[in-house]
Amino acid sequence: MDKELILEDFLPYRLSILSNTVSSRIAQAYEKRFGLSIPEWRVIAILGRFPGLSAVEVAERTLMDKVAVSRAVTKLVKSGRIDREFADADRRRSILNLSEEGRRVHNEIAPLALRFERDLLEGLSPEETETLNTIMDRLLKRARVLGNP
Repeated sequence: MDKELILEDFLPYRLSILSNTVSSRIAQAYEKRFGLSIPEWRVIAILGRFPGLSAVEVAERTLMDKVAVSRAVTKLVKSGRIDREFADADRRRSILNLSEEGRRVHNEIAPLALRFERDLLEGLSPEETETLNTIMDRLLKRARVLGNP
């Protein structure tokens, strides 16, 4: 017989709790300062790193729900934080880039996020941080090849 599921010891649950806790702590800074939601910040962050993506590509790179990306993009376009241009070859495909205001917001939030990451990892040695990164990479690769349970 398989062992009993103890939720608080179940790795996917623990990773979800950790992710949600970290995201919500960082979000407190940019929600208060800029009125951004977590999905809106993720769109800004990914476009800051990879300009010129479509909404579908943003969803693929962030593993966000397409509807959440669409809502975030709509709000960010309305607030003037991202620019949307339609592709010449396919008018259904729009290209997203940070506007000047979007770059300003990105450039103010990115150091806050990096500082939070530094503070979070402060409890680990450099070797432990490297090991953690290696393990996370391996788990992600493994999760991508596994089928449904």
